[in-house]
Amino acid sequence: MLAIVSDIHGNLEALTVVLEEIDRRGIDQLICLGDTVGYGPNPMECLDLVLARSQTSLMGNHDFAVFYEPYNFNSGAEQACFWTRQCFENDPDPVRRANRWKFLGNLPVRLKTNEFVAVHASPRRPINEYIFPDDIYTNPGKFVSIFERFERLCFVGHTHVPGVFLEGPDFYSPDELDYKFELTDEKAIINVGSVGQPRDRDPRASFVVLSDSAIEFIRLPYDVDTTVKKVEAIEDLDNFLGTRLLDGR
Repeated sequence: MLAIVSDIHGNLEALTVVLEEIDRRGIDQLICLGDTVGYGPNPMECLDLVLARSQTSLMGNHDFAVFYEPYNFNSGAEQACFWTRQCFENDPDPVRRANRWKFLGNLPVRLKTNEFVAVHASPRRPINEYIFPDDIYTNPGKFVSIFERFERLCFVGHTHVPGVFLEGPDFYSPDELDYKFELTDEKAIINVGSVGQPRDRDPRASFVVLSDSAIEFIRLPYDVDTTVKKVEAIEDLDNFLGTRLLDGR
């Protein structure tokens, strides 16, 4: 069994609960689809945990923004990236500081195994392209191009909205699937949702577990109030980055 997480966004409370559940299930394989940092109040602690616990971690757009430069970000997200970068720079331990920068700078943009492809955003543009549920109605041609770029399964994050896209194109939310997607030969894109900033109106942390026969969507409550208070206590972070967590938006 394999746990796949994404979009932790510096939310230590959410990540801690997710890692505890992974341990409780006896899962020792973990993949992170990127955006470990950005938005949230504990970027260094989250990155250290991902560095220690994951077999593979991919480059997300916020990871890229912290290491290189923010691209097409709103002011709140951009400021959070600059603040995160400063946190990394201010660490007095030179070895730890260098290891974190090395980890961020060496993140791959794609993982390909015999069973699946994994990227942060999309198999077509792995760091920045959003695949929204509404796209099945507004841009069906987009799916033709995207589905051509992998053979069977593709795992993504980036939108913070979990669910399954099929080639139709169709989209099924986890509750429509009773939180389990049975694997067949049919092509599918699996959005694993967000650990640290869900945007499907469900504030619980989201991730998936992959077994030989199915993908299970898991939602876990965590101490949202503590994370909100941490954001509010940091002058360089927009309070909205905390309060949005209460509503899962």
